Amino acid sequence: MKKLQFLLPLLLLPIVTQAQLYVSTNSYMYVKDQVVFVKQDINLQNNGNMYMRNESQLLQGTTGVSANKGLGKVSVFQEGTADNFDYNYWCSPVGNASAATGNENFGISMIHQPTTVTASTQATILPSSNSNGTANPLAISSRWIYKFLSSTSYSQWIYVGGASTLAPGQGFSMKGTAGTDPTIVEANGIQNNPGGSGSQRYDFRGKPNDGNILVTVATNNLTLTGNPYPSALNVNAFLLDATNNAATGIAYYWEQDKTVNSHNVGLYKGGYGAYSPISLGSNGVYVPATFNSYNSDGSLNGVGTSSGLIIERKYAPIGQGFMIKGASSGTVTLKNAHRAYYKESGALSQFERSQEPAPKKLAETTESESIVITEAQFKLNIILDNQFTRQIALVFLPEATDGIDVGIDALSIAPDDLPNDAYFFLDNSKYVIQGTSFDSNKRIPLGVKAANNASIKFYVPEVTNFDPTQMIYLYDGADDSYHDIKNGSYEVTLPTGIYNSRFQITFVNTALGVGETIKHNFGITQDNASQTFTVQNPNLANLKSVVLFDITGKSIFKKDNLGTNEKYSFSTSGLSKGVYIVDLVASDNQKFSQKIIVNNQKN
Repeated sequence: MKKLQFLLPLLLLPIVTQAQLYVSTNSYMYVKDQVVFVKQDINLQNNGNMYMRNESQLLQGTTGVSANKGLGKVSVFQEGTADNFDYNYWCSPVGNASAATGNENFGISMIHQPTTVTASTQATILPSSNSNGTANPLAISSRWIYKFLSSTSYSQWIYVGGASTLAPGQGFSMKGTAGTDPTIVEANGIQNNPGGSGSQRYDFRGKPNDGNILVTVATNNLTLTGNPYPSALNVNAFLLDATNNAATGIAYYWEQDKTVNSHNVGLYKGGYGAYSPISLGSNGVYVPATFNSYNSDGSLNGVGTSSGLIIERKYAPIGQGFMIKGASSGTVTLKNAHRAYYKESGALSQFERSQEPAPKKLAETTESESIVITEAQFKLNIILDNQFTRQIALVFLPEATDGIDVGIDALSIAPDDLPNDAYFFLDNSKYVIQGTSFDSNKRIPLGVKAANNASIKFYVPEVTNFDPTQMIYLYDGADDSYHDIKNGSYEVTLPTGIYNSRFQITFVNTALGVGETIKHNFGITQDNASQTFTVQNPNLANLKSVVLFDITGKSIFKKDNLGTNEKYSFSTSGLSKGVYIVDLVASDNQKFSQKIIVNNQKN
């Protein structure tokens, strides 16, 4: 069996794959902007260290529990995005380093302040009486270090402080630091701490976590976990793992209003965004948090604005924490099979940020994917009483049912005592993301909770890979009216109450009357032998556009301004076998739709 040993300092390492990795006493391994993959265990002898720099990552192929051991340490950086008043949720990639075999507990005493590319100073752990951490020297307030294990109550946060009692896979809360640290230790020119609510660099040093890591969940309870490895975590692979059916398949991320500079919980504004992975190849769907405010005992006080955060969640970067919800009581398992070498500078991986980051290029990603899917979808904003916005998402998938689909439909975890709220009303519960197969005749129930004659405004701010000519209406059952919320908005004042059957999302305005919808006489046929579909236009209507969609609602092609010909033919060669939808729009905006079946097999 081949084993890689390091007896002398190594300054730069290309991509390496080995069965085992051994770093001898007083030696080190320095990895810059690369990935190291070890099939089995890692043995780091006393002061035999690994330095992972410039987005380097360490992956392992263990299929069971970790066999890592040794007094040496892996050093890996991550940048927090909270100032000394705000929380990030974390999950450590390392634990205590000892001669014992396997993963070990973590504590914030294992966090260091980098001084050079290899040297660091252990962070000072401030007592709970000191609320504010500092950047230079790095000092972390132990007052804000908590974990959250299988509960629904704010009071069940468990104080950790400076103790090393965080088991592998247990997430924790930590506030950032005040001040600045201008030290630059990497070639990228980034300071340890530029000040404000920018990045604070933390150097996690310890035994690298590896292998199967169990996380306990309980029915309808939340658990704080996250990415426990010194590499990226494919969140889709973790949430959709068939053996992890004790969880609902949804991840929830804490967001906090970073303009509020106070340790008084009564002034906090924050909430949880929801991430649905959809499928392994999908980019997933994320809806941002609606900020709540709280009383001094942590109970709900009121609501504020939506965070409006636009962020990608498919690959959790090193150190990222998030909540999961139990579907039953049991455990879920984080595995090496869920890990990936995917850089945080890539398009689909971001640590929680205070504002929308600059757009990334797909070329910056480091893991090639044969399928990258962004499903047909649209977001719906509901402005509640002119105070805050609840954003929800409707996603169109041919495999989605009209019931609950694991990893697709995201249950709302907003408190029930919110005075105003909005959601998809599905299976007698509140959802912020709903998946369904597209059918223009479907009616999607939309629930609203209102208090004190609240003003409720509905509109669609974002449409992705969805038929641009397809109308989206809000149906109000109070007066049997339809309202175009794709091109406009609908506002109504509601007396105090819960309205789970009054409002629906629809795609056809039946109030227009059947006669108007068949004013034009079109015929659409698919000829699989010639691999074409034909549009017959016997009345010589002025045809404004022809659009072909797949069954998910994704546009395949569009032809504009076709005129008044009697017949039009379009090629379907190259299309996959399946059901497609042809949409015709006449110059007077009358619309005609019909399904065709393509199999591209000549007789």
